[in-house]
Amino acid sequence: MNDASTAARQLAGGVSLHAALGHAAAECWPALDRAIRDLPPQDLGSYVAPAGRWLQWHWNAPMPSLRRSGNRWAESESATVIALCHHDGWVRAAALDLVPGSPALLPLLIVRCTDWAAPVRERARALLSEVPAPALAACAELVLLLARREQGRFAVDLLDRGLREGPAAQVEALLTSEDRATRRFAHRIAVDRGLLAPGRLARLAAGSGDASLQDLCADAAIASMRDEDHDDVLGVLLTARNGRVRAAGVTALRRTGRHDEARAWLTDRSGVVRACARYVLRQGGTEPLPLYRAMCTGEVTEPGAAAGLGECGDRSDAETLWALVHHPAAAVRVHAVTGLRALDAVTRAGLAPLIDDPSSAVVRAATRALLPHAAGFSREWLSERNAPDRSPAVRVAAQRLLRAAGYARPVG
Repeated sequence: MNDASTAARQLAGGVSLHAALGHAAAECWPALDRAIRDLPPQDLGSYVAPAGRWLQWHWNAPMPSLRRSGNRWAESESATVIALCHHDGWVRAAALDLVPGSPALLPLLIVRCTDWAAPVRERARALLSEVPAPALAACAELVLLLARREQGRFAVDLLDRGLREGPAAQVEALLTSEDRATRRFAHRIAVDRGLLAPGRLARLAAGSGDASLQDLCADAAIASMRDEDHDDVLGVLLTARNGRVRAAGVTALRRTGRHDEARAWLTDRSGVVRACARYVLRQGGTEPLPLYRAMCTGEVTEPGAAAGLGECGDRSDAETLWALVHHPAAAVRVHAVTGLRALDAVTRAGLAPLIDDPSSAVVRAATRALLPHAAGFSREWLSERNAPDRSPAVRVAAQRLLRAAGYARPVG
């Protein structure tokens, strides 16, 4: 695929639209529209003639039409493309009459629906209203891209109506689109139409890397599940890799009356999941703080317990967390630091040794906690840890703290 400027020059030279653009991405069409208008006269060849030479008026017609006799506009597809993107609005409007029956020109018809000239825009919209819904759905990515324009809603509304009223297969085909906006649009319509079973919605939420789709599908799965769907839906949501999805599953335990099962997620690695688990337990009559305190004494096997204790405990729990800062498991040390931050119990002297911790995760957690206390470090102490013989994690920590302390330039 050529860039828009190259494609515009090729079209002016008579190359076909397919040869110039190939399988063009959505953003290529508005770019081509601009590139053709920006072509210098020497690149336009015979197309540089004044627009009036290519137009003819009929006494009873509301707009002019393109001259057919001896007129290159009407002789080839490439000429029509240039006319559709012409700087003169009357030429663009007249060229629209050549679009029906030419599927390759549909993207430019969609572009013209956002035209700044009202006569061009209205004519293009009238023609687009006659386009079959499946053809418009195939251009969904372009339609949604142009929706950002001031006049971009018309095609979106047309697409929306076509997908809501058309066959389910039309929506299904867009669910796996490579374009994020198209996937989101199709999933919203599929959810509204009830096209997706609760179990499938749960799997979509768990398998998606898009936060918007995770929320949409998880919420829809929970809202639509029946008693017989509980295990299928919750089993997928609760074991999802993404914390947002697990949080939705944990919250749904309350709806199904399975409050006590939330105990298993009190120590989740995600803070939002831990918060949802505490909420569900409280709704079921169980206070989570004693559970956390019990988990953080003796042999700690669940690292997230330390963070949870800080999130719902009080300053009296800081002593327990300070003891866990020296736990042999790096994950416990990380969560202990997180818990101390939640309790606002961080001290520079207490966490400074963790800057030299062998675990990079612990170093990062300690650095975040110590940034507000950076002014208390001496420049010499930090510069020593920015030396070339230190690990990358320690050097990055030292540089961040040097900047936070207001030192002009890290040494090393």
